[in-house]
Amino acid sequence: MWRYEKRLQHPVKITQTNPQMAQVIISQFGGPDGELAASMRYLSQRYTMPYKEVAGVLTDIGTEELAHMEMISAIVYQLTRNLSIEEIKASGFDKYYVDHTLGLWPQAAGGVPFSAEVFQSKGDPVTDLFEDMAAEQKARTTYDNILRLIKDPEIVEPIRFLREREIVHFQRFGESLRIVQEHLDSKNFYAINPAFDNMNCCK
Repeated sequence: MWRYEKRLQHPVKITQTNPQMAQVIISQFGGPDGELAASMRYLSQRYTMPYKEVAGVLTDIGTEELAHMEMISAIVYQLTRNLSIEEIKASGFDKYYVDHTLGLWPQAAGGVPFSAEVFQSKGDPVTDLFEDMAAEQKARTTYDNILRLIKDPEIVEPIRFLREREIVHFQRFGESLRIVQEHLDSKNFYAINPAFDNMNCCK
């Protein structure tokens, strides 16, 4: 499954620290719609996906999300490396610093720590794929919000790349949903489960 290349999927080269922006961008590491949640969601769901081509999509996108988590971590690191105590205090980064120094730790922009409660793995193909499409749109919206707050082109460029990948993933999950819908039966139903509903009606 793995062929790890020791380079980022897309370059991150930020020359000016900005701990205020790091506090915003870290949400895409450990926030409710971030890359960590996305990778765990898709790599968990793939095991119960009954169609190999869709399981393959979940595997592909799940592993790519790990690469995106790596990019976000690199951005946050480059925005906070070698900060002085004065810079930490002035930027409001002191609350994070007191618990983690300048280490990377998954949390939302509001300080809420990462939790597996932010994603679902239900084992129903239709349910999981709708979850996945919604997740990609929520991540895209989060990147939109980040881009509204950031002007530094060195930060904007990799964030735009990550936003574009969310759009591609949404499209791929839409294609996967159509594959699943072509195989609908009593074990994989959309609005009614014939094996269940026909048995329990009209008594």
